Amino acid sequence: MKQFADEALIEVSSGKGGNGCVAFHREKYVPRGGPSGGDGGRGGNLVFTIRRNLRTLAHLHYQRSFKAENGQDGGGRGKNGRNGEDLLVPLPPGTVIKDPDNDEVILDFNIEGENHVFLKGGNGGWGNIHFKSSVNQAPRKALPGKPGIFRRIKVELQLIADIGLVGLPNAGKSSLLDKYTNARPKIAPYPFTTKIPNLGVLNLGSGQDRYDDRDIIIADIPGLIEGASHGAGLGHRFLKHISRTFALVFLIDLSQANFIDAFDILNRELETFSPELSAKKRIICGTKLDLEGTPQALEKLKQSYPSEKVFGISVFSGAGLQELAAEIGLMVENI
Repeated sequence: MKQFADEALIEVSSGKGGNGCVAFHREKYVPRGGPSGGDGGRGGNLVFTIRRNLRTLAHLHYQRSFKAENGQDGGGRGKNGRNGEDLLVPLPPGTVIKDPDNDEVILDFNIEGENHVFLKGGNGGWGNIHFKSSVNQAPRKALPGKPGIFRRIKVELQLIADIGLVGLPNAGKSSLLDKYTNARPKIAPYPFTTKIPNLGVLNLGSGQDRYDDRDIIIADIPGLIEGASHGAGLGHRFLKHISRTFALVFLIDLSQANFIDAFDILNRELETFSPELSAKKRIICGTKLDLEGTPQALEKLKQSYPSEKVFGISVFSGAGLQELAAEIGLMVENI
């Protein structure tokens, strides 16, 4: 099974400041020169930077410890140590930094190109040149550099998308994503084909002036089952990705015997996990309209939920795809 790296426990630390130097000026004919010890350099900062080209936290599984460079020690003749280099740790948009002990959110990144100095490097220590006074012409005192800061953190990824596709296993989410976007998720005629969330971009610019240059990001969330809100299957891991979407499209397999109950099952799991999820804007979409008996099932679905917007589609024949795309565009535009 291909793993979707959306969580990681890592250790991060900033650099230690360099030590101050004890030194004295020495040259010909100046046998007793004054103090000349330079200061230590500042330790490097630990910086998080958001990179759009990253989609998972896989790179944090290969390297679990990140430390910025220490500042260099000061030298004689008043030479200060070099500052340590900052360490940039790249993260994908939608990353959340948490305290691993209590799951408290420390930082929430959702903007591409955003940089944040998470841990500041330690200050460099003073050299003995700073301690010269009228009563102490030859101080042999210098300060050590301040230590860097160490933290153990939990990094979580919550996908950012305009639309989240939710449904029971084998409802046709991956097929719809494949049809609408350039994403190529695995598709097969059996449940639980999708084991990792997939993202795709639906462009509504061609032939529709209203949506020119409007790209809509769609997230295909792996199939949910009853009890997902309590952790059944991989429910918790996948439900959190829906929380970043602006709206939801509920896909209902019209060929299944339980198609009438599917929406209530899904909505109940969302509401149990987070009431905010069930309150999002939504569309109900019956799938596999090309199969025998499904047009009648679609009418029953519409009658069962008169207050909801219900559409029917067939990825195989293309029926209803244009109407659904237009409605998705309207919903995202209004939001």
